[in-house]
Amino acid sequence: MFTISVCMIVKDEQDVILRILNCAKEFADEIIIVDTGSKDNTVNICKTYTKNIYYFEWCNDFAKARNFSFSKATKDYIMWLDADDLISPENIQKIIRLKNTESPADCYMFKYVMGFVEGAPTFEFYRERLLNRSSDFEWVGFVHEAIAPNGKIIYTDIEIEHRKIKASDPKRNLKLYRYAIRHGVAFNPREQYYYSRELYFNGHYKKAITELNKYLKSGDTYIPNITGAHLILAKCYLATNQPQKAKLTLVDSIATYMPSSETCCVLANTFEKLHKINMAILWYNIALITPINNDGFVQKDYYDYIPYIELCRLYYRLDYNKSKYYFLKAKELKPNANEIIHNQPFFE
Repeated sequence: MFTISVCMIVKDEQDVILRILNCAKEFADEIIIVDTGSKDNTVNICKTYTKNIYYFEWCNDFAKARNFSFSKATKDYIMWLDADDLISPENIQKIIRLKNTESPADCYMFKYVMGFVEGAPTFEFYRERLLNRSSDFEWVGFVHEAIAPNGKIIYTDIEIEHRKIKASDPKRNLKLYRYAIRHGVAFNPREQYYYSRELYFNGHYKKAITELNKYLKSGDTYIPNITGAHLILAKCYLATNQPQKAKLTLVDSIATYMPSSETCCVLANTFEKLHKINMAILWYNIALITPINNDGFVQKDYYDYIPYIELCRLYYRLDYNKSKYYFLKAKELKPNANEIIHNQPFFE
């Protein structure tokens, strides 16, 4: 059996923090709260759960704040959580059972689940979540911070849900990257990749194309980021009306690495823009048989619902029976989705 320190960095989280504290108290032997400048009632709420409240002067660096929180932990293992995380009763029990194991690892990987539609998760990936304190793990990255797991690593079926109740500033991370650029920070390949992603998410497609190409020449060897860069680069080309370049980018990725279903679907969409409908149909069908790879981000809808609804649409003028077949497959998954409700009259 081992003990757990739960470490959290927080700021103005009074609307959500009770939720995760009630979860953490069920298995944590110690709760560490590091406040980075709250002006609401966050700290007072936390004081009802723990005496371990610390203050950290914000310096535009999430890794430094995380490492400060880890430095205050005293138990065998450290688990990090965010204020808007949530752990189901079932997963709380799994964590409690894990504490009673006799062969502890250096790092336990949990699924991080987010992007919910109609209550069902659509986006998930594994994160280093429970770490042996004696292994002296360290966070790196001033934004999109992470720990490089090493030693004995065990992947579990434990899930942590990230459930926001209000939208955060979509430009927050991009502002941090631009702050770093102004202060002469040279990005490593991982930071270059995530900076490019933020440019894309904020609609700066031409700049994202430049930065993604710079990343792809960086010599990085981490395959999930390389394939992710190809995928986002293709989306940028599509957003700037360059489908031929999008196709070449995706084909180059697929020729070297195992594609995700999202890659297959974006390639299908690219072929449709190139007026090659049969190729679009082919790649949506390939998306349906592509195995899930948990090494990177997993967008679940690309493995079933999106190919089904797109094949329904593409077949509608070609083969009514096939169109209806794919509509019904999509409807099984999401009977209340807007596309299903809109298309229902056509198949009645």
